[in-house]
Amino acid sequence: MKIGALFPQFEIGLNPAHIRDFAVTAEELGYTHLTAFDQIIGLNKASRPDWKYVHDAGDMFHEIFVLFGYLAAVTKRIEFVTGVLVLPMRGTALVAKQAAEVDLLSGGRLRLGVGVGVKPEEFEACGEEFSNRGKRMDEQIDLLRKLWCDDLITYEGKYHRVEDGGINPLPVQRPIPIWVGGISEAAIKRVGRLGDGWLPNFQADDLGRRSIEAMREVAVSHGRDPDKIGIEATMTIIDRSPAELREELEAWRAIGATHVTLNTMPERWVEEEQRWNKAAIGGLSDPQAHIDAIRSFRAALPEFF
Repeated sequence: MKIGALFPQFEIGLNPAHIRDFAVTAEELGYTHLTAFDQIIGLNKASRPDWKYVHDAGDMFHEIFVLFGYLAAVTKRIEFVTGVLVLPMRGTALVAKQAAEVDLLSGGRLRLGVGVGVKPEEFEACGEEFSNRGKRMDEQIDLLRKLWCDDLITYEGKYHRVEDGGINPLPVQRPIPIWVGGISEAAIKRVGRLGDGWLPNFQADDLGRRSIEAMREVAVSHGRDPDKIGIEATMTIIDRSPAELREELEAWRAIGATHVTLNTMPERWVEEEQRWNKAAIGGLSDPQAHIDAIRSFRAALPEFF
């Protein structure tokens, strides 16, 4: 089971040196991958009284492909994971081009996590249709893989048309691995049918186990080997003892996780408020504190590295 770190988007700040130091330190400590969130445009929750989403306009998101291009230049081994890129909010050919460039510059270290998104207002702001996003993403995944593998393609889909064209340069990985995010029934089926891996946001409990079993059944029904589909879990490490962390890691291993990503930016659902509240658990406003957190985890649980 591989252990990675979640890039602390909201709390790392604007200093390029801090951004670099987090990635370089994670690599030096033996973390295998660096996962980062994606958001193109943030929404003002103050003007939306029924707001229940996690992230809003107040959360800072470094542009994910530019970020990974920068970090590719200062690291050598660590893998970069988009966790997740809201794919149907973006043009497919442009994503193919951007992802291929990051993969090339990093020497084949990109893993593209994709999801359908949940906020109609964001799609509207980006000029994309919300209602058909799932069907469009299925086609996008198919087209991306073709664009990454051949110099020239001709493609005729419901939402895309390419006539004897392609991207140049191609990526190192042909194709770049595509991992699917989400825990809905549609997401589970999409992973089983199309995904090289899965980025779910459930816990290592009975629901998580049953969800993984359901995904594996879908994979088998489509003639795929479920053992070749990776599963990346995310766990919060702030304000928890080594014993608690070890117990959760073992629980993830037991239900089949292949990767675990450590989150130093905790959030939790507050039932009485019916919303996600980032202030419910203390965050780390100092960039160095995030580095110290992943360093402390490595020192406390070296057997997982």
